[in-house]
Parts: sequence; C-alpha cells; structure tokens
Amino acid sequence: MFSLGPRSVRLRTQILLLQIAVVGLTLGLAFGVFAYVSGERLSNEYGQRALAIARTVASDPQVRAEVARYADSPTPIGPALRQELAAGELEHLSDDARSRTDALFVVITDDQGIRLAHPDRSRLGEKVSTDPSRALAGSEVVIQEHGTLGESVRAKVPVLQPDTARVVGEVSVGISTAAVRDQLLRDLRRAGLLIGGALLAGIAGSVLLARRWHGLTLGLEPSDLADLVREQDAVLHGIGEGVVAVDSSWRITVVNDEARRLLSIDPAPGSDVDAIGLTPRVLQAFRDADGEPVQAAVGERIVVVTARKVTRDARSLGAVLSVRDRTDVESLTRQLDAVSTMSTVLRAQRHEFANRLHLLSGLLHTDRPDEATRYLDELLGSGPLGAALPGIDAIRDPYLQAFLAAKAAHARERGVQLRLGPNTWVDANLSAPVDVTTVLGNLLDNAIDAAAAADAPPSGPVVEVELVREGETLHIAVADSGAGVADELVDSLFAEGVSTKSGGGPGGRGLGLALSRQVARARGGDVRLADPGGGGRRDVSAAETPLAGAEFIARMPGVLSEEEAAWAAEN
Repeated sequence: MFSLGPRSVRLRTQILLLQIAVVGLTLGLAFGVFAYVSGERLSNEYGQRALAIARTVASDPQVRAEVARYADSPTPIGPALRQELAAGELEHLSDDARSRTDALFVVITDDQGIRLAHPDRSRLGEKVSTDPSRALAGSEVVIQEHGTLGESVRAKVPVLQPDTARVVGEVSVGISTAAVRDQLLRDLRRAGLLIGGALLAGIAGSVLLARRWHGLTLGLEPSDLADLVREQDAVLHGIGEGVVAVDSSWRITVVNDEARRLLSIDPAPGSDVDAIGLTPRVLQAFRDADGEPVQAAVGERIVVVTARKVTRDARSLGAVLSVRDRTDVESLTRQLDAVSTMSTVLRAQRHEFANRLHLLSGLLHTDRPDEATRYLDELLGSGPLGAALPGIDAIRDPYLQAFLAAKAAHARERGVQLRLGPNTWVDANLSAPVDVTTVLGNLLDNAIDAAAAADAPPSGPVVEVELVREGETLHIAVADSGAGVADELVDSLFAEGVSTKSGGGPGGRGLGLALSRQVARARGGDVRLADPGGGGRRDVSAAETPLAGAEFIARMPGVLSEEEAAWAAEN
C-alpha cells in the first residue's frame, strides 16, 4: 500500500512506516479507551461523592424534622413562603453543606417536589425542574441531568419522617460536570505524556528493527532475494558438481543432490557440519577452507573437494565446499599408468635386444660362430626379464612380469634393490590387472620410498615382494629395510590424509594406502599392516639380510584366472 512502483519505496522504509502506523493506531486506540474509561470512572466517583453528601444531609435530624413539618402542613406558595424559607433552618443547613463540600447545589424538597432549600433563593417554593418521583418513592438515584444550574452529576436521596419510614421529601446534591471535565483533562494530559513517550519508543524500536532487517538481508530487496533463490536453485541443480554450504556457525544451509550422492549424506538444514557424516579428510578440508583441492575416498568413489570461505563487506558468511567425482578419471589414470609401465618395460627390452643383436652381429662378422652359439644359449636360459629381476619366471602372467620389472628398474634408479621372496609362485593370469597393480604399485612405491629414505644396511636398501596364488586369490606381502611405521601412526595409517612422508602435491598425501584398502575390500579382500617394523626381523630366507622396516600384506580374491590374460584379451 506504500508502493507506487516495483522499486519506488524500499522494503525497509515500508516496514518502518507500517510499524509506525501500527504503533500509532494502537496507542491512539489505547488513549481513546483510556479517555472513555476515565470519564466513566470520574463520573461514577463524583456521583458517589454526591450520593454521600445527600445521604448525610438527608439523615440530619433537623432536616428530617423540618421537612416533615412542611409536608404535614403545606403553606400556600407565595412571597411569604419564599421569605420564610430563605430565613429558615433548611436553607442554612443546605448552604453550609454546599460550602463545605464544594458541591454545585444542595436542594431540599418536600413530598410534592417543592423546593424548601436552594442556592438561588428566588427558586424557593417552586417545583424542582427534574423528576423527583424515584427519590420520593424511596429509591436513591445517581444520574447526570441538566437543571436550572446547568449540567451536573447529581444524587437524589429520600428524606424520612423522624421515627418512621414515611418519605416526606428528598435531598438532591449536584456536582458540576465542568469539574468532572477538568479532572478528566488533567488525567488525559498525564496519559498523553506517557502515550507520547511510548510512541517515541515504538518509533525508535521500529527504526532499529528496520536496520536489523537491512543487515540480515544484506541490503537486498524482496525481488532481489527472490531472484537469488531462483538463481541458486538453477545453479545448484544444474551443475555437475556437488555443493555444500554452511553459515558462519558451521550449520548446513545448502546441499544439492550431487553432493548428497557423491558424499553419501542427507543432512537437514541447520545440522552441524560435524554430525552429517563427512569422512575425516573431507571434513578437515572443509574446516580449513583454504581453496586447495584435496583428493579423498568416499565409499567406492574418489572425489576431489575444494572449500573456500565466503565473505561480504569484510563479514564472514560461512564456507562452501565443492565436490567433483574423480572415480572414472582415477580408474583411467590407473589404466594409463599400467600402459605406461608396459611401454617402459618394452622400451627397456628393445634397448636390451638391440645391444644383444649388435653383439651377435659382431661375433658372426668376425667368424666366431661357436661363441655366438654359446651366447644365444645363455640368452635363451635367462629370458629378457630374468636379469632384471631374478626369480620372475615363477610368475606366469606377462603383464605382472613387466610391471614388476618396471618397478625393479624404478627401484634401481632410487638406489634400492627390489627382490622377489623365495615363496613367490603365481601360475595363473590376471583377470583384474588394474586393481592388482593399484594395490601392488602403492605398496611397492611406499616401500621403495621408505627404504630409500632410511639409513641403508650394509647390503644396501632392499624391498622384498612375495606373491602367492591360492585358487583365484592373490596374496601379496611387501617388506622393506626402512625405519618402519611410528607407533603413533599404527592405528591410523589407513585413514585418509595420514602419511609418513613429508610435503605433498595437489590434493595432499595420505591417499595411497586408503585407496589400496578400498580397492581390496571392494573385492572382498583387505590390506593391513602385518609388522610395523623398526626393530629388525628374520626374513624367510636365512641367506638374506634381515629387513627392519614395515611389512604389509594384501589379499585380493577373484583376480587370477586360468584363462587368457585380461589385458591381452582386451588388446
């Protein structure tokens, strides 16, 4: 009702004006009710006062005796009667009562309504101007009437004959309504001051409330807020990322459908962020809100989360967490890593074959066929990967052979010896090469890093891996000569974000072991720490140097098969 157009009057001003109008109307109604009630109260009070005066006068023995005398022996109305009444006892008594009580009049009549006492002596002996019948009938009356002396609140009381209950006259006492109005005006002036103070307080409160509203809405109008809600719904449900927003008290304000799916949560608005079921790594990234992407495992998914703080005019409004699904990308990355490993091994083999062919060419060109024959026999006995990793012939799958040979080459570059355990035997092909290389690769990379970082034993840093087949299940054991796992990390080693390595790249460290365990458990297996190390232990082979580092074991059901290798079938 205040707006002449969509933006002519701001909501803050409309609310202020509406509140002032409501406060003013309320106080006006209250003032009117007070004035009416006060008028009625004062009229009643003055009526009761007049009634008390009239009762006092009517009960006076002299008044009763004189009124009874005039009632029993009526005197003809005339100047003589008027003169007698003016000098009589009743006139004296009524004047005395009127002067002592500040009443407008005190009138005494007989049983015919003839005035026996009156402030205006010229009215003596005349009939009263108002109806005396109720008082003469024996009833007390309080009423506001207009008489010869003006408007007044008057009380009429019957006068009884001495020693009897016969009504012989009446006493009428009036108090001017002007006195009532004067008292009412004085009361209303005092109430008006209070009402004015209340109105000013209401206006001040309305102004403060309007400012509070302005601050809570960040100065936005209702149309702006409606546009923001529509835009928010469109953006939140239209993007392919999950979004979780909290206020400055870390209470949930917004969660879109994608975030519910990726993080496996379903919080109610207003829930505390610590109680909605976020994983420790995601929760820590949310709390930090530093804008850095962090990779985390949530159930069977790999996600990248980024949290940022939200401020406006240097005031903190909360934080927003964005969630992107990296599960498919991570799977492709692992496959690309496997292909890269194969490519590295093939390049190494090609280089090795070229060197051997050059040697054979030289022997044949120098007419030394016998030496060339012996060299070929040696090559056929060792195989292309035998020299790189002794005992690799115990593994049938070519893909797994190439993967281990590549890891052995990587270990040599770090100055670490990678060797196969004496019980290694896998006479089957891999049916899930990506999962196996994910678990085995993470365990070997961690072991190589630990062995290279620790003080090397006399024989040099060593990592030992042992692979054993049990039906379709592959058992993996990886041990190293490093410093072992610290006692305070043993219980939390597989949690996201926990790492024994310093530094970190994008997304941080501490995801490899968690991911390995996740992959193994998805197949019904597990990855666990068999020995934290640090004190040295005897290896399986007495001839080898004891390894003092940590030992991890993994069990992966359903990854081996007698059929053609999965990687070969796909290619």
